[in-house]
Amino acid sequence: MSKERQSSSAENTAPKKTEVNSEELENIMKKYDRESNTRLWEGTPKLIVYGILALFSLFVIYVTLFATWQDLLRYPSFVGCVLVCGYLIFPIKKGVQKVNHIPVYDWIIMILGAGAFFYVCIFSKELANRLAGGAIRNYEVIIGIIGILAVIELTRRSVGIPILCVGGVFLIYAIYYFMFKRGFAVPKVAEKLTLNLFYFMTGILSTPIQVCAKFIVVFIIFGAFLERTGISSFFISLANCVAGWASGGPAKVAVISSALCGMVSGSSVGNTVTTGSVTIPMMKKTGYKPEFAGAVEAAASTGGQIMPPIMGAAAFLMAEYVNVPYSNIIVRAILPAFLYFLGIFICVHLEAKKLGLTGIPKEELPIFKKLVKKTYLLLPLIILIYLVSSGSRTMAFSAAIAIIFAVAVSNLDRNPAVGIIGCVSLLAYIFLSLPTAVGIILIAITVICCIICMFAKGATLSKEVFFDALANGAKSSISVSAACCAAGIISGCITMTGLASQIISAVIKISGGQMIIALFLTMICCIILGMGVPTTANYCIMASTCAPILIKLGIAPMAAHFFVFYFGIVADITPPVALAAYAGSAIAGSKPMNTAINATKLAIAAFIVPYMFALNPAMLFIDTNALEVIQIIITAVIGLFGVTMGLEGFFKVSVPWPVRILSCLGGLALIYPELLTDIIGILVIVAVIVFQTIRSKKSPGLA
Repeated sequence: MSKERQSSSAENTAPKKTEVNSEELENIMKKYDRESNTRLWEGTPKLIVYGILALFSLFVIYVTLFATWQDLLRYPSFVGCVLVCGYLIFPIKKGVQKVNHIPVYDWIIMILGAGAFFYVCIFSKELANRLAGGAIRNYEVIIGIIGILAVIELTRRSVGIPILCVGGVFLIYAIYYFMFKRGFAVPKVAEKLTLNLFYFMTGILSTPIQVCAKFIVVFIIFGAFLERTGISSFFISLANCVAGWASGGPAKVAVISSALCGMVSGSSVGNTVTTGSVTIPMMKKTGYKPEFAGAVEAAASTGGQIMPPIMGAAAFLMAEYVNVPYSNIIVRAILPAFLYFLGIFICVHLEAKKLGLTGIPKEELPIFKKLVKKTYLLLPLIILIYLVSSGSRTMAFSAAIAIIFAVAVSNLDRNPAVGIIGCVSLLAYIFLSLPTAVGIILIAITVICCIICMFAKGATLSKEVFFDALANGAKSSISVSAACCAAGIISGCITMTGLASQIISAVIKISGGQMIIALFLTMICCIILGMGVPTTANYCIMASTCAPILIKLGIAPMAAHFFVFYFGIVADITPPVALAAYAGSAIAGSKPMNTAINATKLAIAAFIVPYMFALNPAMLFIDTNALEVIQIIITAVIGLFGVTMGLEGFFKVSVPWPVRILSCLGGLALIYPELLTDIIGILVIVAVIVFQTIRSKKSPGLA
């Protein structure tokens, strides 16, 4: 492409305004991210509310590390605290709210709802004895109904309507089942539902909220601390150094930085808005079309949730459902995540070559020597990975240690002596086998060093930022906790009615026992249920309904759960309800649907890779060897390149439509784990590459 054409392209697509201000970003978040629609608190009331949130974070950390409470005390107390914090933060509807105001009816719902769960805590021992016989008093049925309704209302406020629609269907079926199939009277139906959904560990207090209370919230708090140490800016600068200079550099920077930042944030919409505010204007300025720029950011940010080692909240749930160590999940996720981002990277590269785009000028790139000095910001993440993967500490304990380490390293540039003492003390505690008393002294030294750093002038993680991290960690955990409660209700309805076996039978009958059809039907279910539903809740629903179907058909349990996990995530970029893509389009100033379609095309790996590991679990390192893994990597990379080349319609020169279709078919042939299809796929893609190379030499003007 000529320089004149490139210049024209840049002029036509570049925005009049290349920066997005904080007010616009806040409005975008409120429009597409339900948990950003919160009450307005200022002055002393704000300090009180945020103080309650900070105390909730400290309470969760304390209970996780030190308490040995029975289930009927630990989990209801957690949900009760979530309800208090939730109603302090989330108003009854979107829109302009009065400053420092909570309506009387919200106080009533909060007190009654939280009180219902605290009732279970107070009388936990007595209840445990009576629940063993399946008996509760009449007024306890009313208490249970109040608690369930309070959770449902908080879920509507913090998560949205879609998950309630799904839950409503299952709840209505449960009522129908007990009234018409079992012939119970209304009081008996109410008792059955209350027992199973409120008091027993099969409903609200089931696996999702248990994992949330034990692991997820602590990791969300860790993410809040990590972000406030400046690691997001570090990731963006690092991505600029690695890929900013290359052809179409800003888009490649977006892919790398969003993968790294999304791994920490765990929110596709939040990550799209935060990193997209920097990368999308850069992409547009370089010459990418607005809908493509918004799509790149949305696809990469969504993929952050499958990026090891944190992988968002659903990974912890998967470890619990599949009954394997969390470190096992991390290892299995490496190759699929690599292929996902490789697919986006190839699309971005081919688009840049098609448009003839250049990279970021050298003088505008960060200086690598200065950036190296900031690598200490990665230490908390490295420590977390080591502790989790080695199994030397529990997940929750590892996250708590990582939080302390994040505070310790945050001020190494401003208070190096104190920071180094704190870090060395903590490292000695982690890596050396020391007596308990010595370990306590080392932890105390680290905490003292952290406090000194927080109160130092100009501290990166000052006492105000520390308080803010605790409060915002709690705030971010409310919607996840509410979603887990709702998922528990759905799971409880399925369990007590035996609906799971009927769903399994129906899918097997429709698919005729054909694996590929069953996988396709499961994919459609995951995407539909995932529209507007958080990944965590979507995964819980699919793990209870669809994963057992795939396992019944012979797919390895790990592969089945990864399959539903992946397709629950891509719902955020799949039309018609592609919230991450719509958030990206708002920043890019593009048409939302066009952006969503482009994001789906960019994330094509997310639609291919799950089929690959479902049909061949060796991709997840299950029952395999090194040679087989190498073969899978080679065929997967070639297949992805073939599909993306066909979708982009460019390799060296424009690709004719018949050849594009052939390239896609060749790539798809590599999905099925058979030697014959692999050979055919490779031959087809190699033939397309050779054909395009010859065309480019004969007709350079086609570019």
